Amino acid sequence: MNATPSTPDFPAQQPATDATPPAEAVPTPEQRLAELQVKLTEASDAFLRAKAEAENTRRRADEEMSKARKFAVESFAESLLPVRDSLESAIAIQNATPEQLLEGVHATLRQLTQALERNKVMAIAPPAGTKFDPHQHQAISVMPAEQEAGTVVAVLQKGYLIAERVLRPALVTVSAPK
Repeated sequence: MNATPSTPDFPAQQPATDATPPAEAVPTPEQRLAELQVKLTEASDAFLRAKAEAENTRRRADEEMSKARKFAVESFAESLLPVRDSLESAIAIQNATPEQLLEGVHATLRQLTQALERNKVMAIAPPAGTKFDPHQHQAISVMPAEQEAGTVVAVLQKGYLIAERVLRPALVTVSAPK
């Protein structure tokens, strides 16, 4: 019996290959340039869309601000219309007695006061003895009085606040130092 030499059970060795991947996996410079140009185009498009959206938002905000300024007084004017109606009605009465006119004036004043209060316009009328506040009061004169110095003696003209901001200071007389 002829013995054939046995071959070990080793896997057949494959020839050594280069460590470089197949040619189709590595992009050529032209392919890479084309990819980057596509990405640049996408980024540029996204930028232009974002810029346009920001410009539209700014334009809409400007329009809203313009409308708000233009119509801010609308509510206030609307609340004053009944006052005007009352005054016109009073003028239309030909033979009104002084008592009727006075009653109408008081009613109209109540309407005006309510309209002002609805629009956050509040009177500044400090009672006598109130500490003088230069932020809300304007001293017209100083006079000796039987009260603490630097306090309000009398209100010559009411002042007004609008939403806690002084619209017109109250004109007051202040007590002089003793």
